[in-house]
Amino acid sequence: MTQIRTLLIGTALTAFAATAAFAQTAQPAAGMSGQAQVQTQGAEVAPAAQGVQPVTPAPAHLTASGSTDPLVQKRDANAQANAEYKASKKVSKAELKQQQKAAKSQYKDQVHNAKINQKADKQAANNEMKMDMQGQAADQDNGADVKR
Repeated sequence: MTQIRTLLIGTALTAFAATAAFAQTAQPAAGMSGQAQVQTQGAEVAPAAQGVQPVTPAPAHLTASGSTDPLVQKRDANAQANAEYKASKKVSKAELKQQQKAAKSQYKDQVHNAKINQKADKQAANNEMKMDMQGQAADQDNGADVKR
């Protein structure tokens, strides 16, 4: 029972705070004559019935003007320098990764080529040895003295 009461009170306070915040930010619309339109509770009077058309405010682009406070200027300069540093660091890191990838690819190609060359060298040595062996066998068949 206490928990329900606390929950209801909290909800009511939140609703009250939201209503108060909305009421503070709401501004009455100004008519063409410069007088504020008053809305009565219960019966609202349409602006067209009063002979005044509502004015819609132009969309405002809020931009902060440069502060003259040196601490604020220093903070802004530091923030901009940090942003530039982070951007250049990101670019440098991407370039480094690309260079490392290219170097790794080149290394793999070199290792692959070295293995192919090693195989070819072994095959050539084997072929040469077989040719020598066949040559010695042919010499022995002819009855010649084989010297090494």
